[in-house]
Amino acid sequence: MPIVEPMNGDGDGVNDIEDGGIVELVGPSAITTVDSTESSISISDDQIAPLLTQSERPKINIFTIAYPRQKLNKEEVIRVVEPDKSPFLQFIFWLWSGSRYSGLLCVVLSSTIYSMMEVVSDVFTAQSIPLFEIAFARCTVVLILSFVWLRRSGQPIFGPTSARKLLVLRALSGCISLLSFTYSIQRLPVSQAIILSFIAPIMASTVARVTLHEKLKIAEIGGLASSFFGVLFIFQPMVKAQGAFPSSIEASESHIFAVLIGLFSSVASGVTYCLTRAGAKAADQPVLPVFTFALLASPAAAISIFAFENFVLPSFYSFLLMAVLGVLAFFAEITLARGLQLEKTSRVANIQFIEVALSQFLGMGSSRIIPSFGRLVGCIIILISACCTMYIGPEKEIE
Repeated sequence: MPIVEPMNGDGDGVNDIEDGGIVELVGPSAITTVDSTESSISISDDQIAPLLTQSERPKINIFTIAYPRQKLNKEEVIRVVEPDKSPFLQFIFWLWSGSRYSGLLCVVLSSTIYSMMEVVSDVFTAQSIPLFEIAFARCTVVLILSFVWLRRSGQPIFGPTSARKLLVLRALSGCISLLSFTYSIQRLPVSQAIILSFIAPIMASTVARVTLHEKLKIAEIGGLASSFFGVLFIFQPMVKAQGAFPSSIEASESHIFAVLIGLFSSVASGVTYCLTRAGAKAADQPVLPVFTFALLASPAAAISIFAFENFVLPSFYSFLLMAVLGVLAFFAEITLARGLQLEKTSRVANIQFIEVALSQFLGMGSSRIIPSFGRLVGCIIILISACCTMYIGPEKEIE
């Protein structure tokens, strides 16, 4: 600390102050202080210099702005995660998303799965199983898978209260259609039963016009008529070979009754299409109509096994085959329900005829079916009709 010293030791310095004299402030080491200050400055410069020229990354403190870096990290994570999805999963997500062509493509996928089921059941047949038993196995597998789907997605098992009547009616009509079709296909030639079953899309379009007030355009009516004529072209040789009507009177009466049951099955199936569309839209979940149908059809098929047929214990190979067909039937059912949820019934009905054409092509490829001019013409007519429906169809239906 600086010390105030008088100029004279007698105390005259006080008088000098009073007289306006000069007071000298003397520090303990003034000269050395300046030197030490310069040295301290030089030292501090030596210490600061490495901090300014260091090549290491500076430490992040609370004043560092890190928001842009976080955004970049998120974008990088998204870019890294997106390529991990396989193209198949990306296609399935896009197909289910409800885009412009999702409904029609879901029906195409459903028809493809149904045609694959036909090929699998023909190629890998190992044991003669009654039809009601096959229907029971498929409905049971569909019931289990749809229940698991609803539980994992957190959806109510029986749907919202407002949609339960539609779901119950859909289950009843679907069960009646299944049982009557199974009865008719047991007593009719296969070609006739298939032709009768494909009256169902035409009936579905008619019922949708009356109940759902859907407009039928001339192009849609022409597409349905063309597709049905394509089916007739395909199965005409088989109908001629098997005969339209039996010779005996009793057999003809039984045949007519089976045909009437087949027609009734087609009408019930057409009503089922409309109820599936209404139920899926009301419940906002295409799996619910499938679940309610399987919940009723499975015990009904089990009762029909013991009422109309003899139960056959399947072998392990046959049981495995029925399980695989049940899984395929589940995916075919939910994709069809999704298509009905998104698209008009008449367009869905026309696209469903693709199943016949695909079955014929797969049969020709596996050498199970002999190619013929009529079959090729029928398949081409069906494909042209379906392509026109997909090209013209969704244009004015975008919401």
